Amino acid sequence: AEQLGAVAVGSAVYSLPVLICGFLRMGTIGFAAQAAGRTDGDTLRRVLLQALLLAGVLAGAILLLALPLLPTVLELMKPSAGLDDFTVAYLHVRLAGLPAALLGYALVGWYLGMQNAGMALRVTVITNAVNIAFNLILVLGLRRGVGGIALASVIGEWTGALVGLLGVSGQLRRYPGRLHASAMGRWKSWQPLLAVNRDILIRSLVLQGVFFAVTVLGARLGDGMVAANALLLNGLLVASFALDGLANAIEALTGHALGRGDPVALRRALVIAGGWSLLGSVLFAMFFALFGKVFIDLQTDIAKVRSLAYPYLPYLAALPLVAVGSYLLDGLFVGASRAREMRDSMLIAGIAFALLAAGLRPWGNHGLWLAFLGFMLVRAAAMGWTAKRIARRGEWVTAADHQAGEPAS
Repeated sequence: AEQLGAVAVGSAVYSLPVLICGFLRMGTIGFAAQAAGRTDGDTLRRVLLQALLLAGVLAGAILLLALPLLPTVLELMKPSAGLDDFTVAYLHVRLAGLPAALLGYALVGWYLGMQNAGMALRVTVITNAVNIAFNLILVLGLRRGVGGIALASVIGEWTGALVGLLGVSGQLRRYPGRLHASAMGRWKSWQPLLAVNRDILIRSLVLQGVFFAVTVLGARLGDGMVAANALLLNGLLVASFALDGLANAIEALTGHALGRGDPVALRRALVIAGGWSLLGSVLFAMFFALFGKVFIDLQTDIAKVRSLAYPYLPYLAALPLVAVGSYLLDGLFVGASRAREMRDSMLIAGIAFALLAAGLRPWGNHGLWLAFLGFMLVRAAAMGWTAKRIARRGEWVTAADHQAGEPAS
């Protein structure tokens, strides 16, 4: 259980800065989609380069801060001595993949914005396939333990990033244009992208802070409990692959509709994606309700971790139903580059989680899961109310106010 717990804790520590930088993907999609909707090849090139440069700068800054802060972060989680050693060993290797992960976010966001979901999927699938292959070689074959798990992830991330970079030139042939050095040097061309990324960063900080808090509070309940919670949260990860896929489609379609100023296309995309999202969430809820124990058993053969996870399966079954609204509305807001509204909704939900987690603390891990469900529910409700308010004002199709800066000239 110690090595499994170390991977869970190490992954949470690594994921905190990496997933926070998910704004690189989300911030790029809307601007790329709107530029593609206008068939603006110049802006597409500028948005991509800006996103890649931003990814490189952020990766360097995070790596400079990560190792000095690592002991402090682990102290907050209070793992056992054995768990601490395994976690440090995992992270010393895992951080080598961080620049590739951030470059991958920027590239996937750009591809999705251009409605090239095939290339975005290729990058993601290759990353995961290489990761799995090297896990089999390094962990099962060579018995490298947590270090092998970390190295497999690093190799997968760099492979995916290289595949994404190699596909750029072919994609740009569909949108003739050129990169204007003068536009890259003007603050006005950077300001919209940076403003959106700033607001999505704040939103992501709150979101990942909540996930990190779940891991921290779970670790304080014992090594076995933090491992059990990690297995349960993998269920949300699996469901999010489908729900995020629909959200990605909404992001691209919304951006294209705004780029063309087409409210009918926007409405049609929302209705279709909404129906599929609801169906997907119901199917995942049924799967976890009926086959939750099988899902846990497939992830570990450690009896203690299995027995700790089983009582919390009803919460896992409820998660897709509670979270589906926020995934769908994320797609709408990202495609419209309305990051400020996303930020405000997430802040409200984060405050709700903190209050619920504090109030339900005597309930132990049950209280923690109830607080997490409450967070997801408040998040969806806040975004839904905001979306309805914008619709009443007739402000969704205002593409000119939400484009990726001035066109280069």
